[in-house]
Amino acid sequence: MNILDLTPEDFVLIQSAKDKITMLYEDDKHHVAAALRTDSGDIVSAVHIEAYIGRVTVCAEAIAVGSAVSSGHKGFHTIVAVRHPYSDEVDRTIRVVSPCGMCRELIADYSPECLVILEVDGNLVKTRIGELIPLKYTRSST
Repeated sequence: MNILDLTPEDFVLIQSAKDKITMLYEDDKHHVAAALRTDSGDIVSAVHIEAYIGRVTVCAEAIAVGSAVSSGHKGFHTIVAVRHPYSDEVDRTIRVVSPCGMCRELIADYSPECLVILEVDGNLVKTRIGELIPLKYTRSST
């Protein structure tokens, strides 16, 4: 994986996601938040929406992408997701988490050059979405 250095702006983005989940956290409703920086520099953040029927749940990254697209943004520079522990977990640390496979597809569809902040072996790193979804299915891959 091609790892890139984090910038001060990346730490602002991480903090934005942490602030969003801290503000809106509810057990069994919202425990993941995402923040993305658009190509124009705006930050869009969102929480995931938990549902009793799991397949109705919508990831925070998908909601952030949808909100950005709905606001007229065309490209994304960087995205990060964080997870807030449930109330019964001993470790209360909010941590950066990797996007799921469906979110990787969505991010790559809307912004194939987007950078993603991850935690790998206890370290925060940044890489291109394409590194997380090699050999992605596209219209031209048929």
